[in-house]
Amino acid sequence: MVDKRNRGDAVVVIGLGRFGGALAVELVGRDVEVLGVDSDPKNVQHFSGRLTHVVCADSTDPDALEQLGIGEFGRAVVGIGTDIEASILTTSILADLEVTDIWAKSISLQHSRILQRVGAHHVVQPEHDMGERVAHLVTGRMLDYVEVDEDYAMIKTMAPRWADGKSLGSLGIRSEYGVTVVGIKKPGGRFTYATSDTVIHGGDTLLVAGETDKAERFAEET
Repeated sequence: MVDKRNRGDAVVVIGLGRFGGALAVELVGRDVEVLGVDSDPKNVQHFSGRLTHVVCADSTDPDALEQLGIGEFGRAVVGIGTDIEASILTTSILADLEVTDIWAKSISLQHSRILQRVGAHHVVQPEHDMGERVAHLVTGRMLDYVEVDEDYAMIKTMAPRWADGKSLGSLGIRSEYGVTVVGIKKPGGRFTYATSDTVIHGGDTLLVAGETDKAERFAEET
């Protein structure tokens, strides 16, 4: 259906529930060609006209996916929710079809491990990831929190009072806290790159990168 050699940006999204459906619509909004696949005719009807292509098919049937030309897609997302068996089978079939970049939704750590074993290149736990992010925001002084990798995060936080009027170079934040201030935003302004000569003032917002526990420690200083 889509030649991945010519349309490497095309994505197939299997499972058009809350997660998969929202993801598919967001991708289309970013001018990505999307094939949506779901076994529920109601979901297919709901997304008809909203996605590039939408089909009703059983994703646990290898023949069905092969007939749809799924192996020609460069990327696939398995957004199937609570049906763990269907999620695993679908991911396994995608791997057999040699889809080069497979993303799969997981609902538990054990589910994640199985998905990785059967061929998923990336596993996401939307509920867990969002819960962890909100927990950081609720319990700390962070304005935003993004886990970039395991035990490494990017946080947005207010500049600490003791930094007022001083340059980053003179503060020694990296040596003291083990984190790096990579960006700064003045009140009413936009984020710009931070250098050792950048002077911090009260009300500034900082973008800080580092190991999660160290970034949390620095955020508490504000």
